[in-house]
Amino acid sequence: MSIGNSNSPEDERPSTDDRSEDRIIERKDEGPSIGTALKKARIAAGLTVDEVSSTTRVRIPIVHAIEADDFTRCGGDVYARGHIRTLARAVHLDPEPLVDAYDAAHGGRPAPTPAAPMFEAERIRPERQRPNWTAAMVAAIVAVIGFVGFTAFSGGDAKDKRTVADASAAPQAAPKQSAGKPAAQPQQTPKAPKPEPSDSAIAAAPKDLVTVVLTANDGASWISAKDHSGRLLFDGTLTPGETKTFTDKESIDLVLGDAGVVKLFVNGKEIKDDFQPGQVERLTYTKDDPRQGPAQAG
Repeated sequence: MSIGNSNSPEDERPSTDDRSEDRIIERKDEGPSIGTALKKARIAAGLTVDEVSSTTRVRIPIVHAIEADDFTRCGGDVYARGHIRTLARAVHLDPEPLVDAYDAAHGGRPAPTPAAPMFEAERIRPERQRPNWTAAMVAAIVAVIGFVGFTAFSGGDAKDKRTVADASAAPQAAPKQSAGKPAAQPQQTPKAPKPEPSDSAIAAAPKDLVTVVLTANDGASWISAKDHSGRLLFDGTLTPGETKTFTDKESIDLVLGDAGVVKLFVNGKEIKDDFQPGQVERLTYTKDDPRQGPAQAG
């Protein structure tokens, strides 16, 4: 009867330490991950996560997640690529190798699609139509003029009718003031306010609200805007020359389908970030914005 067998199956199995050592060698050959490369570059540039978030407008939890190679909080591949490019530029890295590594790990870059269908998931409900106060004021003015004309025609003679008609057609010179009697002041019709926002109106934005003004300059761009509670304020295309204004008591969340063609004002000040044509941006602004970003190391 044999007491021991030196050639048992357990002796022939590779040890756990050998397999762990093989995996360590494979990771070393692959090089640092995307998140590790971004984190090392940020530390080398002397920047904190808060400083990178303030400069890039990428939220702090998303920066932490990307540095941990967790891209699930980015909201999709398109946003993940955009965040990788933005963070890489902020820490002085070439973004293209990192984006290529992301595409290789996530099935490659998909074929380009129109901007609007890409964001169908963002759409919740159509924008609530706001009252058109300009049209209402114009209608009120027309009603007042019609009432004055009707009163003049029904209570005066033909001469009075011609006088009222002439007075409404062209402005008359002020009558001469006679001794002891003040001259009668002509009735002035209120003018309807101009619908276009001016630079002074943008500069005079309320201090207790966050005010965001978007204007499409060099082309059309799809945009989405939400208030602090997630309620959709606008979801559609901003045509060339068109301006949209959004206000909220706490914050405004934006998604710009083509940030390079949009001119952006926040709380009366122009945001001059280096947005590239075709670049997708997710931005959030509060009453304290725009905040002065920290100087980047050279």
